[in-house]
Amino acid sequence: MTAKVIDGKAFAAKVRAEVAEHVARLREENGLQPGLAVVLVGEDPASKVYVKNKHASTVEVGMASFEHRWDATISEADLLALIDQLNADPKVHGILVQLPLPGHLNSELVINRIDPAKDVDGFHISNVGLLGTGQKSMVPCTPLGCLMMLRDHHGKLAGLNAVVVGRSNIVGKPMAQLLLGDSCTVTIAHSRTKDLAEVCKRADILVAAVGRPEMITGDMVRPGATVIDVGINRIERDGKAKLVGDVHYESAAAVAGAITPVPGGVGPMTIACLLANTLTACCRANGLAEPEGLTA
Repeated sequence: MTAKVIDGKAFAAKVRAEVAEHVARLREENGLQPGLAVVLVGEDPASKVYVKNKHASTVEVGMASFEHRWDATISEADLLALIDQLNADPKVHGILVQLPLPGHLNSELVINRIDPAKDVDGFHISNVGLLGTGQKSMVPCTPLGCLMMLRDHHGKLAGLNAVVVGRSNIVGKPMAQLLLGDSCTVTIAHSRTKDLAEVCKRADILVAAVGRPEMITGDMVRPGATVIDVGINRIERDGKAKLVGDVHYESAAAVAGAITPVPGGVGPMTIACLLANTLTACCRANGLAEPEGLTA
């Protein structure tokens, strides 16, 4: 058996095209333009690349992009004042503070200062609580992207056994909540789970988000299972730098029914879902119907 490759790049392009259609319709019918504000503090190289890509994607779908770049020495009071300003700005529907922040800034305090309705990363404690209780919330982008790809591949997810390996607040926990919301039977496992291989082998859907390179191997995958690999790890192999996931791709692909590659799987969906969340936030703020198929 060779697994079907779930092409995140192609799927993300489809999502961005749908978002662009909705944005054009909003402008034409309602005179609205969704706006995304991204706040970057400091000179972290990876963060600068992410912000550049987010800006390009935002403009590409017809949204307004507001970039706020600050020196790493910004005071917490000044950063919180900026967020207050963005919360009050009707042209801004989504606010994203690029993490990590410099050490002197309290990330939790900063994230929880964002208006939950504009929290397009889905990290605000109110959105975490709403998701956990099955209410309407802003959903973290990476788990939302995984859910979209799973729905696209399987159709209905109800009744399937799902195992999420990883318990982070950014991916593992919200992923489990989303799968529960679609009526899966969900197990959260992690690096300290006893008999992890046996737990994984029970999964119809196996989501790897543990942050360890190639930890999930083919002998841990049930034949025909769908494997979603959220991990992005840089390793040295044969003297060259290489990107690998949390799943050992070759051995897993020989057993699984479907699998996401790294790179080109879950990664491209994250920015696509950020745009979808900004669109959703704009619709909610203006009492309009939410875009179908682009929310949890």
